[in-house]
Amino acid sequence: MKNEYSINKEIRKLKGVRGYGTELISVYIPAGFQLSEETAKLREEYSQSSNIKSKSVRTNVQSALDKIIQYLKLFRGTPENGIAIFAGNISDNPGRSEIELFSMEPPTPLKVNIYRCDSTFLLEPLEAMMSNKDVYVLVVMDGREATIASLKGHHIQVIKKLNSMVHAKVRKGGQSAGRYARGIEESIGEYHTRVAEVINSYCEQNAFAPKGVILGGPGPTKEGFAKANKLNYQVKLLGVYDTGYTDEFGLHELVEKASDLLKEQEAAQERTIIERFIKETAVNGLAVHGYANTKAAVESDQASKLIISEALEITKVTYKCTNDGTTIEAMEIGKERQQKHNCGGKLEIVKEEDAIEELIEEADHNGTETVFVSEESSYGKQFMMGFGGIGALLRYK
Repeated sequence: MKNEYSINKEIRKLKGVRGYGTELISVYIPAGFQLSEETAKLREEYSQSSNIKSKSVRTNVQSALDKIIQYLKLFRGTPENGIAIFAGNISDNPGRSEIELFSMEPPTPLKVNIYRCDSTFLLEPLEAMMSNKDVYVLVVMDGREATIASLKGHHIQVIKKLNSMVHAKVRKGGQSAGRYARGIEESIGEYHTRVAEVINSYCEQNAFAPKGVILGGPGPTKEGFAKANKLNYQVKLLGVYDTGYTDEFGLHELVEKASDLLKEQEAAQERTIIERFIKETAVNGLAVHGYANTKAAVESDQASKLIISEALEITKVTYKCTNDGTTIEAMEIGKERQQKHNCGGKLEIVKEEDAIEELIEEADHNGTETVFVSEESSYGKQFMMGFGGIGALLRYK
């Protein structure tokens, strides 16, 4: 969870960077990709950049490329999920260049190799990965085959492919209609059982964390599977959709068809957690809000859920007084520095730490679940404005 928070924080920071020309470089390297090949591509881009007319843009692009090439020398191979690298001039002063490099390993494996030089960083692939962390089971099936996969964010991972053993519709000579029909029915039942066993096994191995099953496919087979009711009682069937395929194309088609359902699921989960938090705050007292109270609950292992608004920023800042050398620690909320402390001299910042990241790390250590709520939904706005964007549900008072 700390890693996901760090990625979201970095994305927000990078979204605010604007180049004075097409001088910001974004590089996405998928898992298993040869770094020597990537370095060769970047050297070629460096050579091509000599044609850029603007001297300042040309210098910034070449400096950024050189920084990325040198950075890649630190790796023996790509990380497990690949790597995203961003480099460029982040200075807000047109007369001064400040080349910085940022990198992160995505939460799920990268599938594409991208190089882009523009006036903004290319962040959409990362944002898509971070948009939804819930896991769903996807199934596309017809009378002949079924493909079962997991969906996490925008990453689809095939779990298993099955072929149906249903009898052919052509009846063999000497076989009665009743016997033939019973054979077909038994084969369909066995097919449904095999598909359900794969789904149930996957959900059980993952402690029933998947939010549910989304079912698709051409024809009536999917409806028959849904009516057969062979799924474990802890596995919820969320929706059934028509798709034209039963392979990987069908899985992507199913995700597109079920996009509204997936959004509703995300919103419903957020609504449930905030409604429970408000009720516990007002009625039962099994909730706290505000940084200090929440931190105390997490550190004492009293918190069952840590709830944080995606919009919240809290920095632990250590100041040094130029008058007498004393240090002052303060919690700064948001991007604006408070600096209301009076020491008889000027306050200089000597250290900054992300207080939210520190709190998430403590929650992870204690096994406390961390939940992020959107800054855009009505419930997310209510949580931010009414409770400061941070709180916890408690196990006990």
